[in-house]
Amino acid sequence: MKNNIFNMKGSGSKKTKRLLTAVFSAGILAMTSCESSLDTINENPNDQASIDPKYLLTFVAKDAFQVNGDNMYASRMMIGTDGENTYQYMKWNDASFEVYTKGLLNTVKMMQEAEKRKNKNYLAIGKFFRAYHFFNISLKVGSAPYSEAVKGESGITQAKYDSQDAIMAGILSELKEANDLINTTDTIEGDIIFNGDASKWKKLINSFRLKILITLSKKTTVGSYTIATEFASIAGSQPIMTSITDNGELKFVDAADSRYTMFNNSGYGSSLYMADYFINLFKDRHDPRLFTFASQTTGAKEAGKAITDFTAYNGGNPTSPYSDNADLIKAKNISKVNDRFYKDPTNEPSSVLSYPELEFILAEATARGWISGSAKTHYDNGIKGSFTFYQTYVKNPGQYFTGFDVNQYLATPLVVYDNSAPLQTQLEKIMTQKYMTMFHQSQWTSYYDYLRTGYPNYPLKAGVPAPFRFRYPQSEYNYNSNNLKAALATQYGGNDNINSKPWWLQ
Repeated sequence: MKNNIFNMKGSGSKKTKRLLTAVFSAGILAMTSCESSLDTINENPNDQASIDPKYLLTFVAKDAFQVNGDNMYASRMMIGTDGENTYQYMKWNDASFEVYTKGLLNTVKMMQEAEKRKNKNYLAIGKFFRAYHFFNISLKVGSAPYSEAVKGESGITQAKYDSQDAIMAGILSELKEANDLINTTDTIEGDIIFNGDASKWKKLINSFRLKILITLSKKTTVGSYTIATEFASIAGSQPIMTSITDNGELKFVDAADSRYTMFNNSGYGSSLYMADYFINLFKDRHDPRLFTFASQTTGAKEAGKAITDFTAYNGGNPTSPYSDNADLIKAKNISKVNDRFYKDPTNEPSSVLSYPELEFILAEATARGWISGSAKTHYDNGIKGSFTFYQTYVKNPGQYFTGFDVNQYLATPLVVYDNSAPLQTQLEKIMTQKYMTMFHQSQWTSYYDYLRTGYPNYPLKAGVPAPFRFRYPQSEYNYNSNNLKAALATQYGGNDNINSKPWWLQ
């Protein structure tokens, strides 16, 4: 069998092995009360594995909601001190298409099994995960296999590339279908995100539709959708998140394969430090969320400074050579990432979309005139929601937040919001605070927000621009080159360059 990421034909035994791996990986999660049983795995005469979709849902959700650390460097939140990190210095190259043979393969299988059982809820959630993965893939590279992707069983081993416009329109339609399909009166088994609550999945599905639309703010239309009109329709008529209890997040537990993604990560314990750009946003605003993200400098600890002393924190310059930042370690004047991120096996949940993020999305849409209302109200709600999140999930929050008054914070000069300010001023406020909520959250969202709005204003090294995209993986050049080259010619004049601007940013 060719080593092609779209070739899923293979032998029945190989496919069975992949699916069994998914089942047993899901089964050991302590976050679900379901017990696996070999009785749920049946082989038909064609040696095709049949699996209850509840087990695949557990596996698919656990995989999709993990924390991603690479974007922390690109987004100027963390720096490395033991070598040149390609994300920190804006020099990355190839994307990975592994999700096609992992997340998407298992998602499609879950949907197939749901159709056999006529269970619309697993089908609807499968459409959400398809939309989530294809959204992320397309933002990374541009055009990508979509309509023919993950169809090896149908004989399609070299999938054509769909335009970014077609992908975004397609996933919006899939999410609309998911919203219409889901039955909120049924409990969803195997659900480690919302504990079986279908109404919360419906809110996440519709909120994610809004996230896609705001990401396309530079465009007027996508496919047959008018972006602002579609946004207003969804926001005005469909259920969306209303508190942090609606967060699309994975809660971690202290059990094998279920612990926090960065738990026991050696790099976090040795060479990862905070970027000064990120730290200074909190110091300038006297924002105590800083204390949950960063550790005091060694010098501040030795001087006996309080955890809540803002002068006890300092970051390194993300554009400087890593050796310069290493010198700050010798000088005892740089903050490491808070050790809870690698010492706490449960830590805080990891979200793909949270209520605070949604409120900032609604604030932006209001500022742009897409929906009526007060952008300030949504902005304030986003900030309040973020503080509630950290006060809820960070261990011993009193050591960080005692005496803090969020309403006083909202009235301070660098934070207070003015609905009458020029659009760019409003966007800067919204994007800055949205950025401040996303330490180890929501994957690459902060970076993409920067690319489309310019806010917050990332520091860049002279002559090294922020890349617009990733290169296509070498595996596609090896096994799907004709379709890849056709897509490159259409989009980027045949040049697979990280500084080529994709459709969504034009």
